[in-house]
Amino acid sequence: MNNKATKKQSTGLELPDWKIVRVPDAVEALAKIAVEAAFAVHTELGPGLLENAYEACLSRELELRGIKHQRQLPVPLEYKGIRVEIGYRADVVIEQKLLLELKAVDKLLPIHTAQVVTYLRLLKFPLGLLINFNEVLIKDGIHRILNIPRSPGEAWA
Repeated sequence: MNNKATKKQSTGLELPDWKIVRVPDAVEALAKIAVEAAFAVHTELGPGLLENAYEACLSRELELRGIKHQRQLPVPLEYKGIRVEIGYRADVVIEQKLLLELKAVDKLLPIHTAQVVTYLRLLKFPLGLLINFNEVLIKDGIHRILNIPRSPGEAWA
């Protein structure tokens, strides 16, 4: 008999408790605002622009909503006690809690998701939104990415 705590997921698979991601309500609220802001930008501009144009306009929408955020935030890599600055930059970070990675591509690829997962691990955030503005319907371009722990000791802030 397995005495470790597990939860059954909708897939029927059982996961140990440490692999279950519980996104804080405050982060969920910020994600909702970010999605609303992305909808506003896409409604106004539509698809077809460059990523940095969407970033600037999304930043303005967040400002209008009173949301503190940073653009092009350096994402440092820490390795065995040293900080490695290698040029990783998060497109938008909201209140040091939520990552927004923006794209304006024909199709999202697995590497785009991997980039978000990497940034979430390095930033120790529970949730990120991968937003592709180059979709006819923006709802098809918004993807929630969770920072799922790889081991029981791994956690996010």
